[in-house]
Amino acid sequence: MRYILALDQGTTSSRAILFDRQGQVVRIAQQEYPQHFPQPGWVEHDPLDIWNSQLACARQVLAEAGTDAADVAAIGITNQRETTVVWDRRTGEPLCHAIVWQDRRTAELCDDLRAAGKAPLVQRKTGLELDAYFSATKLQWLLTHVPGARARAERGELAFGTVDSWLTYKLTGRHVTDASNAARTMLFNINSLRWDPELLSLFGVPASMLPEVVPSSGIVADADPAWFGRAIPIAGIAGDQQAATFGQACHRRGMVKNTYGTGCFMLMHAGDTPPQSHNRLLATVGWTVGNHTDYLLEGSVFMGGATVQWLRDGLGIIKQSADVEALALSVPDSGGVMLVPAFVGLGAPHWDAYARGTIVGMTRGTTAAHIARAAVEAIAYQSAELLAAMQKDAACVVHEVRADGGAARNDLLMQFQADLLGVPVVRPQVTETTALGAAYLAGLAVGFWSSRDEIAAQWKSERRFEPQLPAARRDEMMARWSRAVAHARAWAVPEHH
Repeated sequence: MRYILALDQGTTSSRAILFDRQGQVVRIAQQEYPQHFPQPGWVEHDPLDIWNSQLACARQVLAEAGTDAADVAAIGITNQRETTVVWDRRTGEPLCHAIVWQDRRTAELCDDLRAAGKAPLVQRKTGLELDAYFSATKLQWLLTHVPGARARAERGELAFGTVDSWLTYKLTGRHVTDASNAARTMLFNINSLRWDPELLSLFGVPASMLPEVVPSSGIVADADPAWFGRAIPIAGIAGDQQAATFGQACHRRGMVKNTYGTGCFMLMHAGDTPPQSHNRLLATVGWTVGNHTDYLLEGSVFMGGATVQWLRDGLGIIKQSADVEALALSVPDSGGVMLVPAFVGLGAPHWDAYARGTIVGMTRGTTAAHIARAAVEAIAYQSAELLAAMQKDAACVVHEVRADGGAARNDLLMQFQADLLGVPVVRPQVTETTALGAAYLAGLAVGFWSSRDEIAAQWKSERRFEPQLPAARRDEMMARWSRAVAHARAWAVPEHH
């Protein structure tokens, strides 16, 4: 057995990566799949596109590596979180399109629950903000709006799951999820580590729809031999950000990683009890290995790399995302321009579903390059707000931030981020940390790796970006950012509010 196969199911593409015992990437396959935007603020996926693209990548990566299932010790699954899939238990067919984490259609539902005083209950039990981002209101919406769905759910005919559940079900026929994904549904109590009857009743979700919760590291079931020619155990499951934290070897309290993907997600290891946030961060389950659960503090930025995609697809000022660095570097600074990428509202620490994208500070001298520079800087500003909140909540000193994700390859962004944070930003040699974390969780379960210590020893830095800005200048820049954010807040509040 020479490899672990990681399935990395993301928001815009599915990937499969083969890792060797050294935690090195042997082969990658990737496939984009369609996004659906049926109305402003709505984002959907076809669950069959998710499954077909993920299966195709897994088969492709084995074929290209010139190997077969006999060489694979286990499969680890990591996934876009909160995205809500409902399917028919008997046929395995999706009920309808999946509602994606970015979707805002249930923002008013959340307003009503907040007005009814339910936010403290939700936060106490789940560690989450009462927000349209999470699965509970998405599932409630589907049960209400898809004809016949509620009656079928109450008869036990329908299964609900996040993307990990959907893939595991298609691969093995078992209906499970792990605690890291369950913790993002707003239906799971992170203190008792169980589905919560009071929350199920609040959101009108029949318990019969829910997956069984299993450890993040442990053999769940074997993939049907029909998929890869022989059975391979599924032995690791974790939501993408928790997997990346594990893959970055942030195994001790106070260690921090930031992923620069479609969104940006900063997570701090918070120890073995659920943390309390007083700065509107999320407390979440990191992973369960054996009977031990680690917890994390998390701040989410909804538009990270997606801001650069908007420059490409919306404005057309770059041909491909990688071009943004050269364009941004063609000017010495943003020329006073600030871009607040609140295209789908603002995440932590603001939680404003009605904020909208804003560009301020433009003059006649403003060019596409200044806007590109402001877009790159916006990613770092948003992440800097998260670390400030985290340090207040955790009351511990952060010594470095480990960076990963596609946009972490942008040196301009990494240096600007270190300058704003005032601590080094470290980019590891293996930046595929999300898939690597899933591989590590699976590998630990089957003895491919012996311990977390062995895993942590494999982590190596590729480059450290040291902060170069004086603290006073840093504070000044963050204050300007706050002024820009104020202009974006509450822009799209519905008429009747």
